Amino acid sequence: MLYNQKIAIKIINLTKFYNNNFKALNNINLEIMRGEIFALLGPNGAGKTTLINTICGISNFNIGSIKVFGYDNIKDYRFARFYIGLVPQELTTGVFESVFQTVEFSRGLFGKKSSTFHIENILNKLSLWEKRHFQIRFLSGGMKRRVMIAKALSHEPSILFLDEPTSGVDVELRQSMWNYLRNLKKQGISIVLTTHYIEEAEAIADTIGIINYGNLFLVENKQKLMHKLGKKRLIIHLYERLTKIPDILLQFNLKLINNGYSLIFTYDIGKIDNEISFLFDIIKLHKIYFRDIDMYKSSLEEIFVQLVKKK
Repeated sequence: MLYNQKIAIKIINLTKFYNNNFKALNNINLEIMRGEIFALLGPNGAGKTTLINTICGISNFNIGSIKVFGYDNIKDYRFARFYIGLVPQELTTGVFESVFQTVEFSRGLFGKKSSTFHIENILNKLSLWEKRHFQIRFLSGGMKRRVMIAKALSHEPSILFLDEPTSGVDVELRQSMWNYLRNLKKQGISIVLTTHYIEEAEAIADTIGIINYGNLFLVENKQKLMHKLGKKRLIIHLYERLTKIPDILLQFNLKLINNGYSLIFTYDIGKIDNEISFLFDIIKLHKIYFRDIDMYKSSLEEIFVQLVKKK
C-alpha cells in the first residue's frame, strides 16, 4: 500500500471527449494533497461532476492518467477505488432498507468486516443514530443526504468526494456538516467537493479549483487567491453633502453615493502602501468631515464571478 505518500490524487494531461469531438475535460493537470479540502467550482455544465466521476472510475477518459495514492485508477483500480468514498448529487438509496442496514451494506461491498462500533460512530456524528431503524423513504431530503455521506464513509476511505453535498439542506445542518468535514480533515482525510454555495468553499476549503468548458483554468490556495484578486471597499460617511468629488481626491478613483453623503474608496487587498493614510490626510486637510467608516472585503463569490466572466 502507498498510503503514506503525501499526494492523494495526481492527474496528468486528463482529456475526455465524446464521439462528436466535444471535449468534456481538456488537458487537466491537478494534485490534491492528503488531508486537504479541495473545492471545485464552476457554472452548470462546466465539467465538475464529469471530473469527479472520472477520478472515481465511473466515467472513462481518453488521454492522460489518474493516480490515487500512487495507484493507477485503471490498471490498479481495486486499490485505487478502495481509498475513495463518493457522495453523488443524486440521492440513490434503497427506499425500504433502514438507515443502519443501508450503511452496513455499503461497508460490506468493500470487503470490510462488519463493525457496529464504526457505523454507530458515523451515524452519531451525522445526527442519524436516532433514525437508524427508520426506512429511507421516511426521511427528509436533508436526512437522505446525510445517509449518502454515511454510506461513503462506511468503508473508512482516505478520500471523500462530495458532489453538491449540502444541496437542499437547511442552514443549521449545513453548518454542522461543515464542522464534520473539518474534523475529517484533521484525521488526514482528503475531501473534494463541488458546490454552488460559494460561501461553503470560502468557509472550509484549503484550495480552490475553477473549471469552465472542461478547462481547469485556476488552482490556488484560497487565502492566496483572495489576497491576490480580492478588493476592499471603504465607505466614508460624511457630515455634509458633497455635490462633486474635489479635484485633489480624483487620484483615488472615489465614487459618490448616498446622494453625496458617502464616498466609496476601492483598493486591492494585496496592495501595501500608504494610500489609505494619504487619502485621510487630504480629507482632513481640506476639512471634509466624516462621521463613520464601513469596510467591506471581496467575497470568494465575487472573485469567482469575476474570473468566470473573464474566461
